[in-house]
Amino acid sequence: MTLLPNFETLILERRDRLLVLTLNRPEALNAVNLALHDELPEALAFIASDPGSDVVLLTGAGRAFSAGGDIDHMERNAREPHLFDHEARQAKRIVEALLTLEKPLVVRMNGHAVGLGATIALMGDIIVAAEGAKIGDPHVGIGLVAGDGGALIWAARIGLTRAKEFLLTGELVPAAEAQRIGLINRCVPAGELDAVVEDYCRKLSGGAPQALRWTKVLTNLELRRAGTALLDAGIAYEALSVRTADHREGLAALKERRSPRFKGV
Repeated sequence: MTLLPNFETLILERRDRLLVLTLNRPEALNAVNLALHDELPEALAFIASDPGSDVVLLTGAGRAFSAGGDIDHMERNAREPHLFDHEARQAKRIVEALLTLEKPLVVRMNGHAVGLGATIALMGDIIVAAEGAKIGDPHVGIGLVAGDGGALIWAARIGLTRAKEFLLTGELVPAAEAQRIGLINRCVPAGELDAVVEDYCRKLSGGAPQALRWTKVLTNLELRRAGTALLDAGIAYEALSVRTADHREGLAALKERRSPRFKGV
């Protein structure tokens, strides 16, 4: 059996032929920092090539799935935008790795999934969220473009009309509403989350591995084609927005808990 790699911001476990990947920055609500940007593509590459697994479960440690970007980290990027460019490329690698992962991916959304965290969750094949959890992509609220996959996956899941509504307002969607509009598969009481997730993992683990993989590849084909062009454009637009005064104002307002005063510069 292939040995599992160790990470600073992730936990990777093997349960028979199920791999469990946990975002592990609970003290920061699993917000995405530089280390997580760098480690997640490596973890996903290992998972994709691991011969000892057929199904993958993705979740977050603690009370959140992922709160999106780490604010201290984003402030550093706003001061030194060239540092963002590396992370933008890493975010693209994350999304591409999720798009090309052939093994079925179950997402256990134990809490809020925001920004890139929402994109990561929505790349799952079966997404189960606890009641009380919310999902959203509020990039625009801090003067950023949702270029790291949000524009791709939200439109694919719920259509352009609703995707634009949520991406342009940055509104967070309660899990029950997310299920109703088809953004996620299930919203269940928190006390039932593990049982429901385990049931999905058991069903998938009992299936024919090649048939499951090839069915996923087929259903993801158009999404992968769209992603090839959209991700490059998205990263370019987000890189432009990270260099604006509006982005710096958005971060300051977030930290000071006030409404931002955007000026279009």
